[in-house]
Amino acid sequence: MNRQERTDPTRRRLLGAGGIFAAVLAGVGASRFLTADEARAASFEVTHTKEEWRKRLTPMQYRVLRNHDTERPGSSPLDHEKRAGIFHCAGCDLPLFSSKTKYDSGTGWPSFYAPLPNAIGTQEDNTLFMTRTEVHCRRCGGHLGHVFDDGPPPTGKRYCMNGVAMTFKPDETVG
Repeated sequence: MNRQERTDPTRRRLLGAGGIFAAVLAGVGASRFLTADEARAASFEVTHTKEEWRKRLTPMQYRVLRNHDTERPGSSPLDHEKRAGIFHCAGCDLPLFSSKTKYDSGTGWPSFYAPLPNAIGTQEDNTLFMTRTEVHCRRCGGHLGHVFDDGPPPTGKRYCMNGVAMTFKPDETVG
């Protein structure tokens, strides 16, 4: 068997694998690959381009909701909100937290011991040289804050939220 005969099967396998790979790329319309953030964002019910989000949100809301930034502690009026009502996502208006679960954690951010049902999603966050649990809006993926295991009963959780990531709608039926 000469050298050409020995390499032909390998060459055919490589060409065949390359052809399959090219077909897969063409089949999924791989004109460009998605970044991890783009792929995650595409999995939510409410999606917008970066430009659309920038038009819909204030600069600080954009930094927090879309870039996972954090507002300065004590800077949000929602930290001192005492009325009955519901806190909504500033990105898509999904109801997130009831004022009934809000408490003063002393951190400088609005804190809650429980979200509303089907309101949030969580994922591991390994930034700032530690592991935390990031909280995001389950409908648009907007970053809301983090949840910690040092909250009050009945859950023992502290959902420490960026006020700028939320809006508040008072309950008009409460006297």
